[in-house]
Formats: sequence, structure tokens, C-alpha cells
Amino acid sequence: MVRISVMYPSGEGKTFDHDYYVNKHMKLVRERWGGMGLQKIEVDRGVAGGAPGSKAPYVAVGHVYFGSIDQFQKAAAAHGKELFADVPNFTDIAPQMQVAEVIHQS
Repeated sequence: MVRISVMYPSGEGKTFDHDYYVNKHMKLVRERWGGMGLQKIEVDRGVAGGAPGSKAPYVAVGHVYFGSIDQFQKAAAAHGKELFADVPNFTDIAPQMQVAEVIHQS
């Protein structure tokens, strides 16, 4: 299984619409990728950093899970441009992305 994390770094003056992200953007992700191997979606809202009183390094992180990297790459090739074109509708933050192999769950 692979997890693709799209991270939105915190920053002064940056905006992020969590409601749009969860209720519209991730709905679009599910519609486009649901039949292409997408297994699960998770969304995190950053609330704090590791040290007491510190700010969260990311305002939000979206995670999508696929059975294989090949499934994700095919889905991204088919609908990635459309999905990334939606980003300005909920944020002015340039997203960072990581693809990871899930090697342990408990």
C-alpha cells in the first residue's frame, strides 16, 4: 500500500479553507480516483507543533491511499491536472507532496 501526502505549510498571511477542502476538493478526489484504486482518504488540520505552545508546521495535510504506486500514477495521469487546478479554490499555499510505502500498521 502507498500513502500520498499533500502537505500545506503554515505561514503568515496564508489562507486555507478547510470546509472547501474536505467537502468539495476531497469529494472530487473520491469521484475521480474512486474507481482507480483509491482505498482511503484522510485529512489532518494542523493544531500545534511538537513543543508546547509552538505552531503547527502544516495548516493541513491530505492523505490518499492506493494499493500500489502504479495505481496512483495512473490515477494522477488521468485526473491530476484537474485536481491540482482546484487548489487555488481553497488555498494560496503551494502544496508539498510525498509518496510513501506503508510498511507497518497496527
